[in-house]
Amino acid sequence: MSTKNEEENIIESEEIVSEDNEISGKESRIKIIEELEKERGGSHIISFITGTRTNLDFPIAMDTVRKFYDHLKAIKEKDSKPKIDLFIHSNGGDGVVPWKLVTLIREYAEEFKVLVPHRAFSAATLISLGADAIIMHPMGMLGPTDPTVTNPFNPQNPRNQNELLGISVEDVSAYVNLIKDDFGITHEDELIQAVNILADKVHPLALGNVKRFHAQSRMLAKKLLRLHVKDGEDHKIDKIVDSLTSKLFFHGHPINRNEAKKDLDLKIEDPTEKIEQLMWDLYLEYEKEMQLDVAFNPVDSFMKENPDLQANANAIMDMEKVKGVYVESLHKTDVFTLDFQIFGAKAQNGTTQTQLIKKREGWENE
Repeated sequence: MSTKNEEENIIESEEIVSEDNEISGKESRIKIIEELEKERGGSHIISFITGTRTNLDFPIAMDTVRKFYDHLKAIKEKDSKPKIDLFIHSNGGDGVVPWKLVTLIREYAEEFKVLVPHRAFSAATLISLGADAIIMHPMGMLGPTDPTVTNPFNPQNPRNQNELLGISVEDVSAYVNLIKDDFGITHEDELIQAVNILADKVHPLALGNVKRFHAQSRMLAKKLLRLHVKDGEDHKIDKIVDSLTSKLFFHGHPINRNEAKKDLDLKIEDPTEKIEQLMWDLYLEYEKEMQLDVAFNPVDSFMKENPDLQANANAIMDMEKVKGVYVESLHKTDVFTLDFQIFGAKAQNGTTQTQLIKKREGWENE
């Protein structure tokens, strides 16, 4: 039987272990990054991870570039001709970020490659196009770069009047092609009528905005590829851009490494068995830290916190330090965190409705 003092010692020991576990996430990641850099022949790894939780997605945004600058400067101070590997996982985001980020990295890097352990969609695919080579894990996926954009003229989501629907230019093009190719309507007056029907549902300025973003996406893809594709290979660039924006894949298609290599003719490098394992180990550390594999359901979270909430009552649940974006290297760790509240109300019939209220967001050093 344990004495009181022994029990106190056990509790104290458990608390120490718990504290160790809290900081072991970063320590584990740094250890894997060190191993990965050695296996990659002395390259410098910068991790760029944006949250991909279902219903709690964090997009690529321009403020991230400022954080990269600090990491790149620190690397350059240690190595005058660094090879830089970007370890990236993201569903995408702001389509203008890839050009600024890639050109900034190339200002400092003698060689620039991208490591894709899992997802690198949309804007993350554009970033990958700017690299000298892409090292893809078997679980790695790229995605088409046709943009889905939202502006104030987009139609409302019928399920949520406070939300605007995103529009893809490929959906608009597919509608016109459906009328012409599948329905066989080619007469000018009938085509104009079909366009008018579309314009009644979608504001013309929203359609114009989609076209503008689509043209920008194609232009950026070409500029990024020209950073490293040899002169005289414009046909190769055109093939890649056409395939990614319209010809081969719809927007949600996950492009595996065999497709990226054979269908797109991208410079894809298969990792060694050791590098492959280290890439996945590092991804799993971020997955655990950011709960990337756990769908966020505000109603479920709220009800677990307030299981005894009565009908016609409401409550507030705090969600603090939700980790949304990591920019991490051996030199420092920048993490974008979010604090918000879930306001929940239970109706007389027992159903619960929730609303998210943002309290704070910003970058921190970990």
